[in-house]
Amino acid sequence: MTRKVCVVTGSSSGIGAATARLYAGSGWNVVVNYSREAAPAEAVAAECRALGAEALVVYADVSVDAQCRELAAEVEEVWGRADVLVNNAGTTRFVPLRDLEGLAAEDFHRIYSVNVVGAFQMTRAFTPLLRKNLGSAVVNISSIASFMGTGSSIAYMASKGALNAMTVGLARALGPDIRVNAIAPGLVETPWMQDGLGPERYAATVEAYRGRAVLDAVVRPEDVADAAWWLGAGAARTTGEVLLVDGGFRITRA
Repeated sequence: MTRKVCVVTGSSSGIGAATARLYAGSGWNVVVNYSREAAPAEAVAAECRALGAEALVVYADVSVDAQCRELAAEVEEVWGRADVLVNNAGTTRFVPLRDLEGLAAEDFHRIYSVNVVGAFQMTRAFTPLLRKNLGSAVVNISSIASFMGTGSSIAYMASKGALNAMTVGLARALGPDIRVNAIAPGLVETPWMQDGLGPERYAATVEAYRGRAVLDAVVRPEDVADAAWWLGAGAARTTGEVLLVDGGFRITRA
C-alpha cells in the first residue's frame, strides 16, 4: 500500500480527533484509538472516511504493553505500514498545586503509566513498522505545564517533563531512521479540560490565560493538530525538539 498511515492514540476527541481529521483530509489513512467508549471513536473515524481516508478504529490502553503491541500488529496486518505515530493519549488528576495531600503515590503511578510509559510502549511497538518508511516520525503531545509549573496537578506536570526528556532520548536512539519530537500546548479548548475544571473555574482560567498570552487567545485542538502535521509529515531535519503552541503565554505580554 502506498497511502501513508498515521496512528493517533487517544483520538476519540480533542487534540487527537483534530489530528486524525487533519491527516485524513491530507490524503493519509488513520488509526483512531480509544480506551473507554467506542462510539466517539467511531464518530471520528466516520468523519475521516468522509474526507476520503480509510480509518481503522482500535481499542487499546497504552499503559498495557501487550495492547500496544496488538495495536501495532493489527495495523501491520491491515495496511502493512505506519509512517507517523502521535502519542496523544493522556490522563491527569485535577488537584490544586498547594494541596500536596491531594496526591498519592498511586496518582503518580497511574498518570505516569499513561503519559510516559504508554508513550514509550507505543513507540517501541511501532518502531519496526516506522523504520520501514523513509521520513517516519513520532510526535509526543506534552504540555506547557512541564515548563511553567502550572496545570492540573503536580503529578501531571512532572509526567510531561519526563515525556520531554524521553523525547530527546528516543530521538537519539531512533535516529536517523525515525524523527522524534514533542508539542507542548498551552490551555486547549477541550471538553476534557472543561469537565476537569468545572464551568466557573474553566471560565476564570480562560480569562486569566488570555490576559497573559501575547496572542490574546487560548489554543484550539486544530492548532495542535497543525503542529503535529508539520512535525510528522514535514520537518525533515528536526528531531529531539519540544515545540510550544501556547499563543505566547510563556513569553507574556509586554
